[in-house]
Formats: sequence, structure tokens, C-alpha cells
Amino acid sequence: MQIPMRRNRPLKTIAIASGKGGVGKTNVAVNLSVSLARLGRRVMLFDADLGLANADLLLGLRPTRSLHDLVTGAVDTLEDILVEGPDGLLLVPSASGISNMANLSPAEHAGLIRAFSTYNQPLDVLVVDTAAGLQDSVTSFCVAVQNVSIVICDEPASLTDAYALIKVLHQDHGLRRFRVIGNMLRTPEAGRRLMQKLSSVCMQYLPDVILEASGMIPMDDDLRRAVQRREPVVSVFPGSLSGRALTELARQVDRWTVAENDTGGIGFFVERMLQSA
Repeated sequence: MQIPMRRNRPLKTIAIASGKGGVGKTNVAVNLSVSLARLGRRVMLFDADLGLANADLLLGLRPTRSLHDLVTGAVDTLEDILVEGPDGLLLVPSASGISNMANLSPAEHAGLIRAFSTYNQPLDVLVVDTAAGLQDSVTSFCVAVQNVSIVICDEPASLTDAYALIKVLHQDHGLRRFRVIGNMLRTPEAGRRLMQKLSSVCMQYLPDVILEASGMIPMDDDLRRAVQRREPVVSVFPGSLSGRALTELARQVDRWTVAENDTGGIGFFVERMLQSA
């Protein structure tokens, strides 16, 4: 059952990040975005992996334009590059060819802010799928949003690199609160152990950091089949274990509040992103 839309909802901005590749970060971002759209929210998914973009593939879409066209001035407005996905989800395709937002010229900065600021269609949630790792673009996107969600899986390298990302964002950029999403988990107990390990390390070395477990996504055969079909699992197998977990994650995200002093629109997000870059 859909949740009725509320008018004048402040824009909620969320970054989905990970310390390393291979943890299913983009799959989480795609399915979270579609699930929020299925709840009746007006959702935009920003594929911000400037090197290995694949959100369009997981959605079964074929964009003809990208963020690169906005930056270079080949198109004038955000609407020129948006692609509509399942349940009305809007995708901002990644900018292949842009290695680092910090390398943009002042004119390109201004053009990008203008293109996003002039987008005046109703929007409830902006989900930013960052690149994996500690690239400058990752920290820029994370600093610009209200909520940072770190995706981890049950591998030692995943925990080590997630801690490294949290440490950089905390010590260099002042972020204190992080949501954590366990993904591709074999059992619920594995997810609890994973969260406990990360929390223990952060409590010891980063005592000011606050971690919150936001979701535990199991690995199942339906999730693999959905990826092979290039469709979100919440669309094709909504009753699967992973589909139900991702839908529940969306319900949690939908309940997250926006601070009264952080109610700027999508143009404000882009301006903050470029300032941090």
C-alpha cells in the first residue's frame, strides 16, 4: 500500500557510500530509490560514480546524455539528461569523462549549480550513489548531504575500508553520524556480528562517531537473478528475502527527519558539493 504524499516535504538527501567496491553499494542505492518511489515519494537517483557508473544498467535504462553534457554546456537544464525509471524514479546518469569535481573550472561550477538550481519539479528524496573508496568526489558528495549511509559486507576488507572512510569523513570533514547497511549477508547473526565489530573499532578510536544500523540485506538467489535481468529486485521479486529487506530499509529512510536548518533544495546540495570539492 502506498503512503500518501505530503505537501511541502523538505528535500531529504542521502549518500550511499562504501569503503571498497564489490559490496553491492549501487544495488542498494538503486533498490532503495525504487522502493521509496513505490512508497509514493518523488525520488531522484544521482549516479555519482564518475568512473564506474552502472546504476543505469541495474535499472535497465539506456541514457543518451549524462552529467558530462551539463558540465560541458552541451545541454542547458537538468531535465535534458534525466531518465525516468521504474515507478517514476528519475535518474541523473553519471558523468563519464569527469575524473574529479575539484577540477571543474569556475564557469563549469556556476553552470552546474545553475542547471540544478533551476530544476523546479517537486522532489522528496535525492539519493546519491557515490564511487567506492576515498576519492575526493566521494567525500565531496558525503559532506553535501544530510545522511551518509555506509554499505558493508561480511569481508575483512569491507570493514577495514569502511572504517577508513568513516575516519576520513570524521577527522577531515567533521561528520559524526553515519548510518550502516549490512549487505549480502548469509544470516541475521552475521549482520549483527559485522555491526558489532565496526562499532567496537569506532568506539575505541573514534569515540565521537555515532553509528546507527539502518538495514541488513540478505543474499538470496532472487537478488542474483534480478541483477542478471537488469531489474531492481524490489520490482521483480518484491516478496524475496532481499526484496522485503530493501523495502523495509526504504520505510526506515522515509521516517528520517530533516533538520530545520537544512531544508535547501537540490541546487543547495550541488553548491555544497562543489564548495567541499
